[in-house]
This record gives sequence, C-alpha cells and structure tokens, in this order.
Amino acid sequence: MADIELRQLHKSFDAFVAVHDTNMTISDGQFFVLLGPSGCGKTTTLRMIAGLELPTAGEILLDGEDVTYKRARERDIAFVFQLFALYPHLNVRNNIAYPLRAQCVPRREIRVRVEETARLLRIDSLLDKPVGGLAGGDRQRVALGRAIVRRPKAFLMDEPLGTLDAAFRELMCEELRALHDRIGATTIYVTHDQIEAMAMADRVAVMNEGEVLQVASPYEIYHRPRSMFVAAFIGAPAMNFLECVGELNPGTDQVTVAGSTTAVPRLHEGVAGDRAVLGIRPEYVHFGDDYAFRGSVYGVEYTGARQLVTVETEAGAVRARIPAGAKLGIGETVGLGFAPDRAIVFDPATERALESELFEAAHG
Repeated sequence: MADIELRQLHKSFDAFVAVHDTNMTISDGQFFVLLGPSGCGKTTTLRMIAGLELPTAGEILLDGEDVTYKRARERDIAFVFQLFALYPHLNVRNNIAYPLRAQCVPRREIRVRVEETARLLRIDSLLDKPVGGLAGGDRQRVALGRAIVRRPKAFLMDEPLGTLDAAFRELMCEELRALHDRIGATTIYVTHDQIEAMAMADRVAVMNEGEVLQVASPYEIYHRPRSMFVAAFIGAPAMNFLECVGELNPGTDQVTVAGSTTAVPRLHEGVAGDRAVLGIRPEYVHFGDDYAFRGSVYGVEYTGARQLVTVETEAGAVRARIPAGAKLGIGETVGLGFAPDRAIVFDPATERALESELFEAAHG
C-alpha cells in the first residue's frame, strides 16, 4: 500500500476549470472520501489519480514516485466503477481471475488468490455461477474482488454503490468499511452521498466547483465546517443560518440575532459591530419560555425517535431536532436558545468560519 500526494493538481477543458490547484495527501491505509455535488470535480480528480485523465498542470505522487504522466497500467492502482464493468459471458471465478491472467500469473497462484479473495468477500459459493444472474450487491462484490485480487498499492472507487437500493447500500457501506479494515488498503472513494462519506471515511475532502473546501475527519467536517457551503452540504437537515451582529466582550463574545443576544465561541476582531451569520445545527437548538429569541411553529415532521420542528422567526426559519415525545402545535409561540459551544459565526462576504483558525490551532 502507499501514500498518494497531489500537488497543485489542475485540470481544465478549454475555458472550463474542472479541478483547481488541488493539494492533498492520502496516507497509507487510509479510507479517504471525495465528497461533493455533481460536477464538483471529484470524479475528474479520481480519474487523474488513476491515469485515465491527464492533468493540465501539477503532480501526482504514488508512494513517493511521480506518476503524473504514466499510463494507468503502470500505476499499480485498481479502479472500481459505478456500473460494475463485469464480463457477462464469464462466470464469477473467471471475472475475478481476469486481471491475473492478463498479467500472466501462474494458474495455480491464480486459483489460490481467487479463492482467497472470494472468501474475503463472502462469495466463495458463487464462484461457478454466471454474473448475469447475480443480485446487484453480489455483482458489486465481484467487481471488488477483481480489484482486490491484484493486490494493488491503492483502490479507487467511483460511486460503486450508486445503483443499489437504499437498504442494500447501507449494508454494502458496512461491508466495504469492514473489508477496508481487514486488508488495510489505501482507498479513495468518490460519492455525492454525505451519509456514505460520514459512515465510512477516515478523512473527507469536500469539493465544490473544482476546489477542495475542507479536508478533515467526519467529526470535524460536521461540527466545525470551514465554510457555509460545507455546513449546508453536510447534515440532514442542513445547518441553520441566521443574520446577526457580533460583539466582542472581555471573556465572552456575543452575537445579537433579531434583538436577542447569545454567547458564542471567541470571535475574530474584525466581526466587532459588523454583520455576520450565525450557524447552528438543528440538534443544538433548544426551546424554553425563558429565551428572549422567539418564533412561531410552522411545521413538525416526525422521524421516529426524533422530530424536526420548523420555527418562523424575525431572523428567518429555524429548524430544531427534538425528542419525538415533545408536544408542539402549529402556530404555537416558542422561545429558542442555542448551545453556545456549538455555534459557528461566518463572514457573510467570504462565507468562511471566523473561528476556523482557532479550531485548527487547538486540534492540530
């Protein structure tokens, strides 16, 4: 296995910039996810790492070796596609064995490695069955087996679960992560599904319009987003954004939202007296009669153990995630408070989190 490093990686198609000067390091044995909306550049980045696209500028290093302009077959990387890319006229055994035969591996070694891989993926009972009659999840396992059997330095996966239904996808997320832990492979996984990313990744790179906006653990991406885009893209429902005015005070900084003041983490000096945006996740919004910031309940959605409540306020709509047993009626007036240590203040001009540098210094 190996580290993968991208240095100022850039890809443009005429005037359109698909990937803009990307710098990233994927550590040996890491499960790394490229996450973002369609057209953000994540698949183009993956294809450049694989050698299926050549960059306009920049470098790609695999295990310290510059492979920027090497052919795909010279990179010792396995690629798993969204649509399986299996050979329908071959059975499971021969599909998995195909890359080894192409490398002229001895027949006895092929048999051993195919059977080992099939046991690892729990498809050893399917080895002699045609792939055309398999369920989607089993076909995806075969596609994974064909990649694993080569024992490459890294695995690249381009939305491999995109064609599966929701229940199967959840199961395969668990199995993919467990498989990764068993074989210790360096894996780069592309998806637009935040649930997949948060469930499987060691680290996540959130991309938009060809730029990497943040690279961090799933916990940091969720709780300390660097930008309003990351905060809005991650989370269901997304983070609440409220216009506010910042106040710097000794010991405790504050923001004023619709005339109501609340404490927040330490702010940057540039926000004093200026307009800003307060971000707060729905689970950190509290209801109580003592809170001065008030609004009217607009909607209630039950989701099992929890319910999502939408409250209309002077500062805009606020969504809160509360226990399902709480009783709130449409039109009811409620007071809203926020968990101060979970609030994030954004600069409305740059959409950047104002305390992100402080968080990075504290957490490395």
